[in-house]
Amino acid sequence: MKALIVAAGYGSRLRSISPSKPLTAVAGVPLIARVIAAARAGGATGFVVVTGHEGAQLTAFLDALDPAITCVATPDWNLANGHSVLTGAAVIGAAPHLLMMADHLFDPAIVRTTIAAPAAALTLAVDRRLANPLVDLDDVTRVRTDGDRIVAIGKHLPDYDAYDCGVFAVDGRFHDALRCSIATGGPGSISAGVEALAARGEARVIDVGDKWWLDVDDPRALAQAEAALA
Repeated sequence: MKALIVAAGYGSRLRSISPSKPLTAVAGVPLIARVIAAARAGGATGFVVVTGHEGAQLTAFLDALDPAITCVATPDWNLANGHSVLTGAAVIGAAPHLLMMADHLFDPAIVRTTIAAPAAALTLAVDRRLANPLVDLDDVTRVRTDGDRIVAIGKHLPDYDAYDCGVFAVDGRFHDALRCSIATGGPGSISAGVEALAARGEARVIDVGDKWWLDVDDPRALAQAEAALA
């Protein structure tokens, strides 16, 4: 299964360390290189990376890392991340594929579990360990579920039972949900697309159990990642 990686954002909380979040060194290896390596180890067979901020630098790095990686620049990386997904969708197509973020590190087993999940318009890998000490409660995307069905999703959701790990399996129905959300004045975020599918009962979850993952979004998380990888 191919993977679409969103790597277009500004990365303001890591700017003091690196001008490009995807190229931020984590124990000596650029963050996005670790994401790609873990995804490949979990079963990803090819990659489309959506670039934006510092896109030329990122594209040059990925071309040297693996010429088979396809880079595509989003027209306006200041827009919500759903716009980046749709930029990548034009390249990767509507067939089932992985969707992941350039700033989320994860155990390759999470990718294997997500690939193996029952077919759905969208399946999100979630962590039900609400006391996970690696989770930044001020920034994590929260999920409320009913069994394996997503009921609600958002960063400030008051009632939730899981965390978004940043690894999805999606198909063209998710792209369509994003387009419809944007066309009707929605925020254009990935979460808005998930909510649109959830309202139709088409957004599912898969539990990662005790598998390791980390959103590397600020210096504290970067230090946690380096400690874990050491």
